[in-house]
Amino acid sequence: MDKLDTLTLFVRIVERGSFSTAAADLGFSRPVATAAIKALEVSLGARLLQRTTRHVRPTAEGSLYYQRCVSILAALEEANRSAGGSISGTIRVDVAGNLARTLLLPALPQFLARYPDITLQIGESERDVDLVREGVDCVIRGGHLPDSEMICRPLAGLQEITCASPTYLARYGTPHTIEGLTGHVMIGFVSSRTQRTLPLSFTQDGRQSEVSLPCRLLTSDADVGAEAARLGFGLYQAPLPRLKADLASGRVNGSAGRFSSCAAAALPALSK
Repeated sequence: MDKLDTLTLFVRIVERGSFSTAAADLGFSRPVATAAIKALEVSLGARLLQRTTRHVRPTAEGSLYYQRCVSILAALEEANRSAGGSISGTIRVDVAGNLARTLLLPALPQFLARYPDITLQIGESERDVDLVREGVDCVIRGGHLPDSEMICRPLAGLQEITCASPTYLARYGTPHTIEGLTGHVMIGFVSSRTQRTLPLSFTQDGRQSEVSLPCRLLTSDADVGAEAARLGFGLYQAPLPRLKADLASGRVNGSAGRFSSCAAAALPALSK
């Protein structure tokens, strides 16, 4: 193992807290990783890692060395990019399922054509992810980032629509204002991260409103929610791309009203 690989391995061990996990991330065996770090410590004349039965933690010298290694590896990566070197390796992404299907996957052909040496490893969840401990490079979520030390950047806006099946609307009527939602029921989407049932969100005259209606069905699976809407279980709010085919086929209705889903001020909201 050359010096650069050894430094990369050392950084990954510190971040993952495990020889085995770090070695697996980088495609090395545990014995190879152990031997490489031992040789590094011998060459430096310092112990870098404190090993316990459950975790691996850097010593005081190891913490200082880790910070230097991170800076060196980042500078080297930047130098490679500046010199026109190709970007390669595995990017580990954790993304909510609906965002994977409506936002990430449609953009991948163009991305992978531009970066042919990149491999994407996509995990699907809504939970809070420890990027360092779990070896995840980035997380894609909808909504606002809760208070944290992570850095976030907006990637895209997803238009949302509130819809219902024709059979549901025939029974309950068609609401055209927020006040008209009285007497209706909704399909409740439960956040798997917070375990909270999300309200319906709208904008009316530039003001955002949230409405919680009685739920006959609760789910944390967006596909189940969409199917429940088709079957007439209630009003359902979801990103437009998820429901586009259903709207076109008439399985659900979601058209012009005087108020709209909060993510799409100009988007038709409820039903004809």
